Amino acid sequence: MQGEVQAIRDGLRDVIDFEIGLDVVALGMIRDIAVTEDDVKITMLLTSPMCPMASFIVNQVHERASELTQKSVEVVLGKEMWRPDMMEQEARDILGI
Repeated sequence: MQGEVQAIRDGLRDVIDFEIGLDVVALGMIRDIAVTEDDVKITMLLTSPMCPMASFIVNQVHERASELTQKSVEVVLGKEMWRPDMMEQEARDILGI
């Protein structure tokens, strides 16, 4: 199942946060991908609790993950606050952080 987790994570790089211009994986918004025999549960964060694109981004994550697996996909928002230090180093470098 680890291979499936990685395939989904890699596929989610196609989902761009258009306000920032980087993908949700590089931004550290994808916090966990749990795969069981029947389900995929993706826990993600938004870069801002008041993000005007929130529903669009969540829907895009769901749609892209659903294209990558035959299993039922659920996307949930985590309770922690997103922080810039959650980003991959390359994303921080691009944004000058």
